[in-house]
Amino acid sequence: MVQKYQSPVRVYKYPFELVMAAYEKRFPTCPQIPVFLGSEVLGESRSADGAVHVVERSCRLRVDAPRLLRKIAGVEHVVFVQKNVLNWRERTLLIEAHNETFASRVVVKENCSYSVHPENEDWTCFEQSASLDIRSFFGFENTLEKIAMKQYMANVKRGKEVIEHYLNELISQGTSHIPRWTPAPVREEDARSQPGSRQAEGTLRVLGPAAEAVGTDGDKLDADYIQRCLGQLTPMQESCLIQLRLWLQETHRGKIPKDEHILRFLRARDFHLDKAREMLCQSLSWRKQHQVDVLLQTWQPPALLEEFYAGGWHYQDIDGRPLYILRLGQMDTKGLMKAVGEEALLQHVLSVNEEGQKRCEGNTKQFGRPISSWTCLLDLEGLNMRHLWRPGVKALLRMIEVVEDNYPETLGRLLIVRAPRVFPVLWTLISPFINENTRQKFLIYSGSNYQGPGGLVDYLDKEVIPDFLGGESVCNVPEGGLVPKSLYLTEEEQEQADQLRQWSETYHSASVLRGAPHEVALEILEGESVITWDFDILRGDVVFSLYHTKQALKPGPREPGARASGQLVDKGWVLGTDYSRVEAPLVCREGESIQGSHVTRWPGLYLLQWQVHSPPGSVACSLPGDVLTALHSPGPKCKLLYYCEVLASEDFRGSMSSLESCTSGFSQLSAATSSSSSGQSQGSSLVSR
Repeated sequence: MVQKYQSPVRVYKYPFELVMAAYEKRFPTCPQIPVFLGSEVLGESRSADGAVHVVERSCRLRVDAPRLLRKIAGVEHVVFVQKNVLNWRERTLLIEAHNETFASRVVVKENCSYSVHPENEDWTCFEQSASLDIRSFFGFENTLEKIAMKQYMANVKRGKEVIEHYLNELISQGTSHIPRWTPAPVREEDARSQPGSRQAEGTLRVLGPAAEAVGTDGDKLDADYIQRCLGQLTPMQESCLIQLRLWLQETHRGKIPKDEHILRFLRARDFHLDKAREMLCQSLSWRKQHQVDVLLQTWQPPALLEEFYAGGWHYQDIDGRPLYILRLGQMDTKGLMKAVGEEALLQHVLSVNEEGQKRCEGNTKQFGRPISSWTCLLDLEGLNMRHLWRPGVKALLRMIEVVEDNYPETLGRLLIVRAPRVFPVLWTLISPFINENTRQKFLIYSGSNYQGPGGLVDYLDKEVIPDFLGGESVCNVPEGGLVPKSLYLTEEEQEQADQLRQWSETYHSASVLRGAPHEVALEILEGESVITWDFDILRGDVVFSLYHTKQALKPGPREPGARASGQLVDKGWVLGTDYSRVEAPLVCREGESIQGSHVTRWPGLYLLQWQVHSPPGSVACSLPGDVLTALHSPGPKCKLLYYCEVLASEDFRGSMSSLESCTSGFSQLSAATSSSSSGQSQGSSLVSR
């Protein structure tokens, strides 16, 4: 596996020429970097006018590894070759480096760039990227990877300090300004010596891709911004943030999440890039499906909820985190469930989390330091067996799951006070569904031990502690109380609310772009099973197909009832060789509702595919194109809602009623399928308008 590193843009508040003078002081040796043993110049050239200076060096680095590993490898130091292209006219320094030692076993590449700050020509930007590919190393591949990345991260941090050290040394010696390069007057004999200039320019063109990879961009993150707005991050954590942000910019169609939001998902997955990306993609899809981005503008809680929901925002804790108070013990959860329904309660909880993120941003600006989470004060006085009503606990678990999946690392601290004897029962029910990192943020106080040292005063200023807990602050959070039964929903209203929830849980939404189909993979373990589908075309025209393959799929976001979804077919696959079509393509028009089934003949993976319908005369492609090409090329966008299920063939007839579709024709399909020959793979689709 190739390990990659991408730095933020680091800014030196000194002119480019002065920074270059400091950089040159690192050679041929640099006592400030102990692992750097020395260097020698392999080659050097200049353009005719002196604007471009190319230097190639051989650099020796000490191997900071266990003695056993050094003995097995047979080396005490490694050699890197570094090529620098300094362009005084453009005020840029481009650096390429690669390892010469063990080049057949380990490939290390590094690209760096010094350039003028785009908004201040007296400042200098630095950026670097690197990759590590360990192909084989005497069975110590994992060990070497950890050692190499640890040492590289230490050198990254040390590099900026060394440049600043030499800048201060130059200034202390009286060199605080170096004039910019200016071209010398051109004489006739100099004008004829253009090949040398072209050669230097040719070298610069060779380094073009590297320059582009590390070039300064107004949309990139700089180190000062990260520290000021996001907090202290290690070099590897900075790299993960930048890589995930860049991936979203290249592939995500729509609003890019804020950096604080991306960072929460990285922290939730311990900065494991692939896991964080999968979690974030699922959350972005969820937000889009449920229109969460506009929730604060569109959600208006019912008057009954505003009166009886005993929760609200109340200043901040001693660390500047927004403080949310929830008097759960005084709240009639059963009455609220029966009066407004589970969906309204979930919407309200989501609005609280959205408001919390907004308040964190405000407090970050107000206090001048990064604040990315809030504190919740949970008062359990009054908690009793009524709160353990089974449907209510089930709804609570669902809300916890939604919040954990989509608002990770937003809870900074949970202060639980006046926990009664019944609390351990509730805790036993819900604690398995709470992430371990989140559970570590819980502080539980029973009785009155929240008062005095070690209690709330350690986390809240005295003037913020609410009056009902013996504090000085008047708290305007509703007191809750029993919801009158006369306000309960009727059975018919409750049934409609339940149907709406079940429908939203059953069906999934998807967007289909030209060249970027949506595919769902279903794994069939037995030869004779039945795949059923039910989908509505909300916008555009699509072509629906069903394929079979025994090949392994590239990773994709997980989805209930399916192995994976997204764009799954590898663009290198050949139809008829790597996978085969088992259902004829069906053109589905906007507004149509499609139901169908297929009796499988072989075990393996079956792919349900929706792709944009190409109008007559256009070139059709049997394989999906590259996602990035689709995102950057004009073309229609289609939307659909779908459901699919795998059933044993003997269960097919009786299971069709489980699909919630007002236009479903599964009962007709059941009869048609059961009458088909069991020795053949059969399928059918019904169109409803």
